[in-house]
Amino acid sequence: MPVFLDQLYNSIEMPVQPVRIVSVVPSITELLYSLQLSERVVGITKFCVHPESWFREKTRIGGTKTIKMDVIQQLQPDLIIANKEENVEEQVRELQKNYRVWVSDVINLSNAIDMITQIGAVTGTHPKAFQLVQQIAKEFLALKHKTIDDIRQGRILRTGYLIWRDPYMTVGRGTFIHDMLTRCGFENIFDHTTRYPTIDIQQLRDADCELLLLSSEPYPFKQKHIDELQPLLPDTKIMLVDGEMFSWYGSRLLQAPAYFASLLEQLQ
Repeated sequence: MPVFLDQLYNSIEMPVQPVRIVSVVPSITELLYSLQLSERVVGITKFCVHPESWFREKTRIGGTKTIKMDVIQQLQPDLIIANKEENVEEQVRELQKNYRVWVSDVINLSNAIDMITQIGAVTGTHPKAFQLVQQIAKEFLALKHKTIDDIRQGRILRTGYLIWRDPYMTVGRGTFIHDMLTRCGFENIFDHTTRYPTIDIQQLRDADCELLLLSSEPYPFKQKHIDELQPLLPDTKIMLVDGEMFSWYGSRLLQAPAYFASLLEQLQ
């Protein structure tokens, strides 16, 4: 059988085309749909909300961090696709004892493109994956030209990005969201910190935060949270943003550059 390396350099012997696939990563579940693997994906998590038809019809194996081993056993997959950050290491190791587990590790666009390409090879859908990464690269190149113009004209903004409330949490360097912020031409004011630090309002003030983005996930920020924060940060522009566009690293990347361009236009 062919041997594949995952993104943690684990060696995995795979059948030519796995026919019973379980995804425990929402953004990769959407990718498998884009690779037209409907007949071969047998299990997903309760957070795999795209596509909606799969969310309704596919067997759910628990959450990304609460995988139900008994459901996995019932499904008898010949391939499980996991992620270093989104899944619990101990659960992944337990799965590796009995199943072929391909683990992704994505912290930037380059990693994402590599992941899509490799999953295309592992699942026997390389031509579709190749077309997908070519289009993603084209869309991000167009975004790069736009952000370069913005930077030249002095429109780069000191930006914070909140993913949680009570306590407030943001993103630092070494995260996929940080990479997406950078590709938008934003300066992440917490790029010197740990990956997901807890912060407070005073730190946002001290960092001279010009733009504060409130994500729709994992915490579902709403307009009421802007209303709550704006009096505390009167000189900061505060906006709600689609968290999937900043943090999903599968085929959602096709849509992200147009979304980012629209966001930049709103700011101008």
